[in-house]
Amino acid sequence: MRKLGRYLLEDRLGAGSFATVWKAYDPELDTVVAVKVLADNWASNADVRQRFLAEARLLRRISDPRVVRVHDVGVQDDRPYFVMDYVRGGTLAEKVGQCGPAEALQLAAEAGYAVQVLHDAGVVHRDVKPSNLLLDTASTPAAVLVADLGSAKQLADASGLTVTTGTPAYMAPEQAFQTGGFDGRADVYALGVVAYELLTGCKPFGSGGRATLATVQASPPTLPSIPRELGVPNGIDTLLRAALSVSPEDRPRTARAFADALLSQGDEEVVPAGSSRPTALTVWLAAVVVFLVTTLLTWMVR
Repeated sequence: MRKLGRYLLEDRLGAGSFATVWKAYDPELDTVVAVKVLADNWASNADVRQRFLAEARLLRRISDPRVVRVHDVGVQDDRPYFVMDYVRGGTLAEKVGQCGPAEALQLAAEAGYAVQVLHDAGVVHRDVKPSNLLLDTASTPAAVLVADLGSAKQLADASGLTVTTGTPAYMAPEQAFQTGGFDGRADVYALGVVAYELLTGCKPFGSGGRATLATVQASPPTLPSIPRELGVPNGIDTLLRAALSVSPEDRPRTARAFADALLSQGDEEVVPAGSSRPTALTVWLAAVVVFLVTTLLTWMVR
C-alpha cells in the first residue's frame, strides 16, 4: 500500500487534469480521510502549484458543514498534497438517472445552499457539476457538500476578463465567451444544469454545453422541456428556463433563491399531461352530488 506522509492510500476516488483524490487511512487518528495530490507532470509548474495550495487554504478558511474541510497539507517527492474529510456517499454524479423527481429536487436544492456558502464568503466556484458535489449519507436527510475549488475565484476579482475555466456542459455563456465580468449567477446557471440532469438523466445542451451549440446553430439553443411522464412538478420547467437564461439578469439572483424555488415548486401538485386542475365550481358540484346521494341513501334506509 502506497504511503503519502503518514497517510496510507487505499482507493482512487477520482482524477482530473491537475490532481488525483484518494481514499486514505490516517493511522495516528484512526480515521478515513481523502487526500488530494497534485499530478506529477504539474508539480514543477509554479502557477499550478500555487493554485493547488490556494485551494487548500480556501477550503480551510470557509468553515461550514456544507463545504469539505481541509485538515493537513504536505509535500512528498516535491508533490504537494492536502488532506480533507472523507465524505461517505459518493458524488451527485452517481445519482444522475438514479433518483425520482422529489429526491432530485431535494439534492439540487441542497447543492444550491452549499454553493451559497461560497458566495457568502465572497467566492464564485466556476466549476459546479455533479462530480464536484459530495453526498453525505451520514446525515438524515442526506446533505450535499461542495468540493474542488481549483477553479474558484474571489468575487471581488471576477469583474474583469479572466482565464476561461470550468466544464463546458455547465458553463454560463458569460463565463464561456468571456463577454465581461461574472458573478455568482454563473454558478446559478451551473446549478440549473445540475438540476435538469438529476431530473432527466441527461445534460440539457449535451456535453459541449450551450456555448458549443451556439457556434453551430443559426438561433440560440433553447432548453428542451422535461418530459411530463417523468412526473416533475409543474413550474419546474419555467424555473429551469430562468436559471439557464443567456442573460444573468434573467436568472434567480442567488443560489439560495434558486434552491428555495426548487423546494417550493417541488411541493406543488403534479398534473398529468392532458389533464387540468379542478376548478372551484367543479369541487362545489362534486360536494353537492355527494350530499344528495348521501341524503337519498339515508331516506331509503328509513
